[in-house]
Amino acid sequence: MKSNVAILTDTNSGITIQAAKELGVYLILMPILIDGKVYLEEKDITKEFFYEKLNAGADVTTSQPSPGDILDMFDTLLKDYEEVVYIPMSSGLSGTCQTATMLAADYDGKVHVVDNQRISITMRQSVLDAIAMAEEGKNGAEIKEYLETDALNAPIYLMVDTLKYLKKGGRVTPAAAAIGEVLNIKPVLKIDGGKLDAFAKVRGAKQALKTMLKALENDKENRLKGKECIINGAYSGDESVGAELERVLKEAFPEFAIDIYALPMSISTHVGPGTMGIGVYSSYKA
Repeated sequence: MKSNVAILTDTNSGITIQAAKELGVYLILMPILIDGKVYLEEKDITKEFFYEKLNAGADVTTSQPSPGDILDMFDTLLKDYEEVVYIPMSSGLSGTCQTATMLAADYDGKVHVVDNQRISITMRQSVLDAIAMAEEGKNGAEIKEYLETDALNAPIYLMVDTLKYLKKGGRVTPAAAAIGEVLNIKPVLKIDGGKLDAFAKVRGAKQALKTMLKALENDKENRLKGKECIINGAYSGDESVGAELERVLKEAFPEFAIDIYALPMSISTHVGPGTMGIGVYSSYKA
């Protein structure tokens, strides 16, 4: 039986156009600006072109989808569905959630915008959870309530390869970035509660990975105690980065079925190529 609730997300989830079709969800393509020209992720920009420009020092930034594009998607979906559940990236990382919430107010409760404080692999899980609930017959309000209640049970840890892109975004000072590069400082970042914050500063990639794995284990055993956990990874740049991350995670957590995904360009823009991320979270079905 077809659900009466359409599940809508955007490419910040890491879900591709092909994956969206397979999952039966709908996708808003996020704008990426390169030297002032707007490209829509997944449609008119390849990862190869994106990283070529990023590595070459082009002016690469991100933007919100236009209100018109969001409204067009709401209107189109409501022709075939009774309700829409839109899962954008965390309100702590973008203004998209606030904009969509404002726009949804004109739809008499038919459009539910979820602020579940997530991005990338954890946001992807929110979409999978929403699909499962919609298939069970849950309505939009019930799906939104569950996702927002479960929002914070999904920390992500990131290790960047260089401080260059964090410096560009103003997250570290030029002086701190210069010292960090000389001393091979690898900051471990954490996305939790919708914001990207510093978690630890260590020397070298191996120590950074150990720090991330230890934090992940702690969250699994304490914060998510009693839940059936999922552990997955994400990376930016060359596929060899993803392959190494997969090896490390499978060695550390052999009991888990590990999946590795490419980070969306919206994150890669700010952390740069060579970034490794790991997250732990639970599933609605679990």
